[in-house]
Amino acid sequence: MSLVTWQDLCLDALDVPAQARFWAAVSGLEVDDPAAPARLVGPSPRHTIWVNQVDRPHVVKNRTHLDVDCASLDDLLALGATVEAASSETGLPWTRMQDPEGNEFCAFVREGVDVPTYRLHGVGVDCVDPEAQARWWGEAFGVEPVHEGAGEERWWSITGAAVDERMTLDFNAVPEPRTEPNRLHWHVVGEVDALLARGATHLWDQPRWTVLADPEGNEFCVFPPTT
Repeated sequence: MSLVTWQDLCLDALDVPAQARFWAAVSGLEVDDPAAPARLVGPSPRHTIWVNQVDRPHVVKNRTHLDVDCASLDDLLALGATVEAASSETGLPWTRMQDPEGNEFCAFVREGVDVPTYRLHGVGVDCVDPEAQARWWGEAFGVEPVHEGAGEERWWSITGAAVDERMTLDFNAVPEPRTEPNRLHWHVVGEVDALLARGATHLWDQPRWTVLADPEGNEFCVFPPTT
């Protein structure tokens, strides 16, 4: 039985309208409202991305990032993205890129296939202990995590908990500690007390939701179930 269900995603931004336009074009969503917080919408409420106004710029590598499909890197460069580490240089099946505000994301070029209309296929999470993080979130979502990859490129993955059956939550090991708030986080529907009992930390309250942190300090918002 799951403690939470997926609601949507939220991105922090300095220039909300510009970031909303960029991520709508990258993700295949539409800008429903460009004012802060901007709302990007798709075929279901679970596809929603909120673009939230903040006053702190990107200063360190994000510990959460989006994975996107694309027909070519040129399409993303034309929108204002930049290349951080090309697949041709790293030998990995993805290219590390940055959006116009410096937020990292991974681009997977899908040559010879039709790129889906909705082009987000994963959320990557940097972790000190990826197995523990994957199991914590897997239990919360009621999904069993699996160990993916081979050799040094291995990670823990949860499938079927997020937007659709295709999107994964991928937990990767990194050596550096967490030092700044995440600029990407997800929203869930659930009971705050149950999450606190499982090891979440209370950060602050808002009128309609509560902000918690998971065991490694990653913020997420909890909305109460509707009756």
